[in-house]
Amino acid sequence: MPLNIDDSRIALAIPPLFRLAFRPLFLGGTLFSILAIAWWVYFWISASTWLPYGGPVWWHGHEMLFGFGSAIVVGFLLTAVQSWTGVMGIRGKPLAVLVLMWLSGRFFLAFGFSYNVPVELIAAGDVMFLLFAAIAMAYPVIKVKQWRNLMFVPILFVLSLLNASSHWAVIYNQHHIATQALHGAIILFSLIITILGGRVIPAFTANTTRCIKKPPVKYLEIISILSIILLLIIAFLGFDNVPSILLFSVSFIAALANAWRSSRWGGQYCKSEPLLWSLHIAYSFIPLGFGLLALYSMGVMANISAALHSITVGAIGGMILSMISRVTLGHTGRQLNPPRLISVAYIFIFLAAVVRVIIPAWLPELVQWSTAIAGGLWVLAFACYFYFYAPMLVTARVDGRPG
Repeated sequence: MPLNIDDSRIALAIPPLFRLAFRPLFLGGTLFSILAIAWWVYFWISASTWLPYGGPVWWHGHEMLFGFGSAIVVGFLLTAVQSWTGVMGIRGKPLAVLVLMWLSGRFFLAFGFSYNVPVELIAAGDVMFLLFAAIAMAYPVIKVKQWRNLMFVPILFVLSLLNASSHWAVIYNQHHIATQALHGAIILFSLIITILGGRVIPAFTANTTRCIKKPPVKYLEIISILSIILLLIIAFLGFDNVPSILLFSVSFIAALANAWRSSRWGGQYCKSEPLLWSLHIAYSFIPLGFGLLALYSMGVMANISAALHSITVGAIGGMILSMISRVTLGHTGRQLNPPRLISVAYIFIFLAAVVRVIIPAWLPELVQWSTAIAGGLWVLAFACYFYFYAPMLVTARVDGRPG
């Protein structure tokens, strides 16, 4: 829905970087992921004695989910909600405050422990970002009574609860709960991808390739989503704390349902469209990750890391890179023709997922180098996006419209 004239005038008076949430949060989120993964690779291969709040392993998992992932999801949702509702999205000073919340969380989680900042203050400041974002998401949806999109408000709220649970567990030395909360967040991100992917991937594919869009199969949609919600509950309880047959059944159903569902979206027509084949490949890591989780439950795989990194690197990383390169073009008034090297960036991120999943699973003695190689590929992929798209994010739309 287009904005009215008064809202458009207000938007044009704001510096371009703070006209819509995708601009500062895509910019900050991608830059942060580059720095965080580069540092993680250095830490992993150099045996550094760095000790952040929560410890290095918790910091890595938390920051890639709640630092990088949450920034991109919030940036996308708070931009999309304006298009969905026609109500002017968060911008200007309120958006700057939201971004400052996110930035302060990243700084204090990395360095606050060294400066004796109270851990409760670190946790509260970090959790506030998602709570504030949920409120900003709820306002336009409720204003126009667009209840279909209200589902993303509780999703953001649950994400903030998982973040708070993980912080609580760190503060009170309940390391198993801290880990389970992060695992729950991984599954929740896969749920977000499942919901949004089911909306946009078949629509984008049909609109671009002119293939016939198959109508969704209702029971398949329900099974795909409900199975992931059950996995979210299982993850928070602990993958190893539930009967193996339960974990196997739910993860196998989730894998099968999501593979079948995505096979109906016309991926075979997208070979010449990087903005499309990247979405389809990224989504394929969702059923792959659930399938690996099923194998883990049977004892076929000794470590759960392969299943989780299929989702985090392949699905979350791949879907984010593909979506933000598309959204940035569209919301800055450009044609959906990405720079040619973005295709290379997509290949890098999917290679990173393959390296991070396969090598540790079959050659565990090479886990150190597989982590370094995968991390290097991640850095190259997102550095490519940052190089080409950062100028678009900090300048006004090329068509002169607000946003």
